[in-house]
Amino acid sequence: MHSSPVIEVRGLTRKFRIYKKQPGLTGALKGLFARKYETIVAVDAVSFTIEKGECVGFLGPNGAGKTTMLKMLAGLLHPSTGTASVLGFTPWERKHEYRRQFALLLGQKNQLWWDLPARESLALNGKIYRIPPSEFHRRVDELTELLRVSDKLDVMVRELSLGERMKFELVAALLHQPKVLFLDEPTIGLDVVSQKTVREFLRDYNRRSRTTILLTSHYMSDIEELCDRTIIIDEGRLFFDGPLAEIIDRFAQFRFVTVVLEPGAKLEFADLPFEVVGRLDDEWRLKIARPDFVRVCRNILNRYAVTDLRVEEVSAEEVMRDIFLRACSTPAICSDFDAAQLAPSFAEPSAVL
Repeated sequence: MHSSPVIEVRGLTRKFRIYKKQPGLTGALKGLFARKYETIVAVDAVSFTIEKGECVGFLGPNGAGKTTMLKMLAGLLHPSTGTASVLGFTPWERKHEYRRQFALLLGQKNQLWWDLPARESLALNGKIYRIPPSEFHRRVDELTELLRVSDKLDVMVRELSLGERMKFELVAALLHQPKVLFLDEPTIGLDVVSQKTVREFLRDYNRRSRTTILLTSHYMSDIEELCDRTIIIDEGRLFFDGPLAEIIDRFAQFRFVTVVLEPGAKLEFADLPFEVVGRLDDEWRLKIARPDFVRVCRNILNRYAVTDLRVEEVSAEEVMRDIFLRACSTPAICSDFDAAQLAPSFAEPSAVL
């Protein structure tokens, strides 16, 4: 018998009513007597389901509604309309049984006590969740060993590096062995070594425990290494839901081809639709629009003595950046995405509950 989805969202909408202050002293005085308000739709009729053990990437530009969605699923916010079920519970009812079965980790927040050693801060969490002492020590030893911070347990939290604090935040989030884990930018600001350690840990933990994970990140490496499925929202609306590889197939505009010719040969391309983006001796790097790819490659192979030909897809990171940049010129899906957060991968001229 097919089990019910762990997370089921139907038409979930969240609107915020915000005060729009007029500029200057005059505007401030007017606001004392007649305030103007504006309604912002953070999440707009989003629907999706997530099965047990899935690790799903939740992507979108800044301001797209990702964190608002996570906060609703964690019960921190009530929706304006729509329904959601997580582990069979309605999140915003905040039942005790539900709160013991999930964790929310916000990468820019923290739950650890800065003036306590990490060990004592974790012990406080253990008391909150009423974890038996022997089981608590076993879990702390296991998690800190996997995250390579066992030697930092007696260090004051305020003296830990950013990467070390984030690893202890993960330990704190997983102490009570949640069945659902909401992660909002868990690797933000971490160095590449710490990012890799956190990714490896989450991948292994998801595989072993079958914990359902919903992950937001602006680092595509997080999504590529951890998630088989991605959900993209923009301006609060569902934009895409499917395998990560399908994003490239549907939205990539071109491919790169590296062609190596016999010594001295010159690539003539006046009648062929491609762009030369790099050349080193007899090696030519071409940028070809996907609709023209087969025709161009066939013509090159027929016309020239080719000693090597390599095809390279545009990275998922670059495709996502292109999607969001194009969205900025489309009123229907325009947002305030900061493109600088996604650097091209090729060269071309926390609060826890």
